[in-house]
Amino acid sequence: MGMVNRGHLSDLRGVVRLAVDATVGVTDLVEKMHHTIQLRHPPLGESQAGNTGGLTGFVYNSIRGTTRFIGRGLDAGMAPVTALLPEGMTNATRDAFVSVINGVYGDHLANTCNPLAIEMGLRYSGRPIDPEEPAATLDIASTGKILLFVHGLCLNDENWKRDGRNHSEALANELGYTPLYLRYNSGLPIAQNGRMFAGILEKLLDSWPHPVSEISLVGHSLGGLVVRSAYHHGDLDGHNWLKNLRKMIFIGTPHHGAPLERGGKRLDYLMELSPYAAPFTGIGKKRSAGISDLHHGSITSATEEFVPLPTNVECFAMAATLAKKRSRIAERLIGDGLVPLDSALGRHKDQDLTLAIPEDRQWVGFETSHMGLLGSPGPYTQLAVWLA
Repeated sequence: MGMVNRGHLSDLRGVVRLAVDATVGVTDLVEKMHHTIQLRHPPLGESQAGNTGGLTGFVYNSIRGTTRFIGRGLDAGMAPVTALLPEGMTNATRDAFVSVINGVYGDHLANTCNPLAIEMGLRYSGRPIDPEEPAATLDIASTGKILLFVHGLCLNDENWKRDGRNHSEALANELGYTPLYLRYNSGLPIAQNGRMFAGILEKLLDSWPHPVSEISLVGHSLGGLVVRSAYHHGDLDGHNWLKNLRKMIFIGTPHHGAPLERGGKRLDYLMELSPYAAPFTGIGKKRSAGISDLHHGSITSATEEFVPLPTNVECFAMAATLAKKRSRIAERLIGDGLVPLDSALGRHKDQDLTLAIPEDRQWVGFETSHMGLLGSPGPYTQLAVWLA
């Protein structure tokens, strides 16, 4: 059994904080249900907000207070010990768990300063890179061509690997690019991630050890929206890295939203029709801002603001369908299991909202799932064609 390190205790502190938050949340839920039952509401109608009173209310408040007191005590006890422990190494299982937690509750983790919150950063071959001193951590002959991969919701940079091989890295090396990866908290608002990503790219360009001739960005799923948001915010702030941006490639990106998030919103609405089900909508509403932004595919702080693709950058779109052949029903209702084909290709019934990606810059994989876009050879073959 390995020695306990700083990472282990930091993760434990984060889990304890989440457990405290969850216990308080369940207590709130039970109290609201208790309050509704006390008032003898009819099965349908608007519920009356409020908490229980008297002895019952005292009990619920005591549970919340005791839980928070114990949580603060445990956290305060572990904090000084954490700083004394060695750093330690992470592993793929831990990274996968933390990435999922960040995708679902990332904004809550960041707002509560939870140690499990992921800080945005660049990586190469699994190692972090300082964007202000990239030469210090790049032990390779870096080139003037940068190919940067951006993962999707609940994922991380390790998800670009399949079957023990990093196909994206092999592709970049074959075409003379320096492959980099973005790791970030996918539960934060897409606009916030886009703004931070744009800032990191600006620092990277200023410090890159060679004159940069080309930057190409590849985003999978929500990562494609982060790429678009980075361009948008970089353009607003007059960033220099945009002058070197040549291509943006979107893989299974829900440009016009994903039906699963819309379904969650509709379920919340239906549950709010009954005062007995309404308290449970609080659970759904706690999903992260990153997930909520998938309702419309929002890349700015304005929820439904439409931002067209830049005209001075070559844009490409990859999509998938579980069907064996093209079919309007399959494309609209099934898609790749998460994203409809039209959304992934930037098409919209309102021509003013279409992204107008040329057909020769579109690729569709059949009998392929959303995650299959990362694992099957077809997309990488097409990536090589587009990047070359």
